[in-house]
Amino acid sequence: MLRRSLSRISPLLSNGLLLRSEESRESPRQAATVSIDRSGLYNPPEHSHEPSSVPELVKHLKSIIKFRGGPISVAEYMEEVLTNPQSGFYINRDVFGAGGDFITSPDVSQMFGEMVGVWTMCLWEQMGQPENVNLVELGPGRGTLMADLLRSSSKFLKFTRSLNIHMVECSPALQKVQYSTLKCADEAMNDDSSAKRTISMLSGSSISWHATLEQVPLGLPTIIIAHEFYDALPVHQFQKSPRGWCEKMIDISEDSLFRLVLSPQPTPASLLYLTKRCRWASSEEIRDLEHIEVCPKAMELTHQIAKRISLDGGGALIIDYGKDGLISDSLQGIRKHKFVDILDNPGSADLSAYVDFASVRHSAEEVSDNISVHGPITQSQFLGSLGINFRVEALLQNCNEEQAESLRTGYWRLVGDGEAPFWEGPDELTPIGPLRSEAHRAFPVRLIRLQTLTCGHIDEKRSSCKL
Repeated sequence: MLRRSLSRISPLLSNGLLLRSEESRESPRQAATVSIDRSGLYNPPEHSHEPSSVPELVKHLKSIIKFRGGPISVAEYMEEVLTNPQSGFYINRDVFGAGGDFITSPDVSQMFGEMVGVWTMCLWEQMGQPENVNLVELGPGRGTLMADLLRSSSKFLKFTRSLNIHMVECSPALQKVQYSTLKCADEAMNDDSSAKRTISMLSGSSISWHATLEQVPLGLPTIIIAHEFYDALPVHQFQKSPRGWCEKMIDISEDSLFRLVLSPQPTPASLLYLTKRCRWASSEEIRDLEHIEVCPKAMELTHQIAKRISLDGGGALIIDYGKDGLISDSLQGIRKHKFVDILDNPGSADLSAYVDFASVRHSAEEVSDNISVHGPITQSQFLGSLGINFRVEALLQNCNEEQAESLRTGYWRLVGDGEAPFWEGPDELTPIGPLRSEAHRAFPVRLIRLQTLTCGHIDEKRSSCKL
């Protein structure tokens, strides 16, 4: 669900311009000549007025590879596919929900956003109930999680009045959807209406949008929610070979299709990021792996989050698919709730990879000794500890049979295959925790896990929020 502006990382595989001096063998006294290697220069095709059936993003990716004179990293490919300003998967359309490409936990039941709201209010209480706090959501999707959070907490007026909500979203199309979902309205801040602010009618809280986390103002205690955001950050992939660890790259084959190749020599990512990640792992953990994925953007983002909450106080909640250790080979494409090849029609499918929660923890702890990292734990444990069992029972007392069945199914999809759920779900449905898509029970289980980062004067005994 990527919804952010990401920087470019370029491999050192391009030919560029090569200047060399060549002495003539026939005449040793002949003046030196200079030749230019143009093999890496991009030669655009002849202009044509005929319509082309090749998608713009495919042409753009091929032009990058041709201009470089060599392949690009999987991370750069993933970045372009998801967030290219013109043709990126997330940029120009709504990809969420049953009518989109995949379903996330907030789409399954209102209870998910309500439980995240309980966690947020509890942290706010533990921080001493500050009068002003930044509540930041990274990659808010359709705004469903934030809407359920605000709706369920609206009776806690002191809490909602303290909120300055910041939505970090790079897609203009999704910003419009979020504006509608949160029942937003623009109001004048002074008599001459020269300045306006946006508020959510669900809670009266102010809301603003940003392309990156860096744009969110500093200076206030900050609570950050990142739900299925890390899994869409671009990853570098490495494969063990007779000559050592080589980076997987994406090139163009002779039949003009994209293909995976191995770098012939070390790349910046292998020298910097793979080396750093392996320092955090034991030799036993690395020994049996043939593939390793590393996400530098996750490390960088975690640094930003940890610095922010170390400086201003607050906490962060990271909810995603992943494991507490090295990730081997998890990158996958999802289109219309089905798994597809990551190289098939780029820009038409979501690309996501498991989150390396151990790397997140190490990255946070690098920033400051004041950062406390908890987890990861499973989604089932998280929701259960916040009281989802009591919430579903309360909701069942005021609904008809059709609504009750929907609640039971939603509950099972959120906590199923976890700690003794109340009800078994329908045979044809898979819990949203283990698997993002509804239809593919045969694929390996993917557990949603959660990790929290906190800092500041936190009193863990002060936690009495209940819905």
